[in-house]
Amino acid sequence: MEFNTIDEAWMFWISYGGQKGFEVRKRYTNKRKSYAKVRSCRYVCANEEHRKEDKRDHLIKCSRAETRTDYQVRMGVILDREKGNYKVANLVLEHNHILRLPETSHLMVSQSKISELQGFEIETADDAGIGPKAAHELARAQVGGSLNLSYTLHDLKNYLRGKRQREMAYGQAGSMLMYFQDKIVENPSFQYALQMDREEQIANIF
Repeated sequence: MEFNTIDEAWMFWISYGGQKGFEVRKRYTNKRKSYAKVRSCRYVCANEEHRKEDKRDHLIKCSRAETRTDYQVRMGVILDREKGNYKVANLVLEHNHILRLPETSHLMVSQSKISELQGFEIETADDAGIGPKAAHELARAQVGGSLNLSYTLHDLKNYLRGKRQREMAYGQAGSMLMYFQDKIVENPSFQYALQMDREEQIANIF
C-alpha cells in the first residue's frame, strides 16, 4: 500500500479506525532538519501500550481510569526516496479490546465532524444569543438524539472558539492581540492572559 503524502497516510488511518471502531493517534514522526520530508511515521490505536507510572501517584486522590490495554494495532509508513511517496512497512491489525459499533463510531474524537450546514446552524444560534449547551441540546433534539449527531458539545465549543479567533483577527480584540504578540516579540518575558465567559466570549484581558 502506498500514499502520495504523509497526510494522506494519516487520513487513511483515521478513516480505518472509524470503520473498525477504535481511536487513533500518532506514535512518532521521524523528520530530520536536513531533509524536508518526514522519513517515517507510526500510527497506532489510542489504547497502545500501558500508561507510564506517575511518580506523583501518591499525591493523586482521584486518578483517571486506565484505558490503555497494550493494544498492538499499528501502521508504520516510510519514505521511498526514489519515488518520493510513502509505503506501508509495518502493519498489525489484531484487536484485544472491545471496538465501537459502526453506528456510534462518529462519536469518537478522531471521527467528529461539523458539516457546513451544521456550522451555519451553530453560528446562527450563537448570533441569536443561544448558549453552546442549549444549541447542542437543540441540535440533538432535531436529529433524534446524540447517536445521530456527528459532533459533541466539546466540538461545538471548539468550533465557536475558532469562529471567535477568526473574527478577532479583523476586530478591535484582534488589534489588541496583535499588540500583545508584538510586545512578546520585543520582550519575551511579557505575558498576558484571556478570560473567557460561558459563551466563549472574551470577558477580561490580564
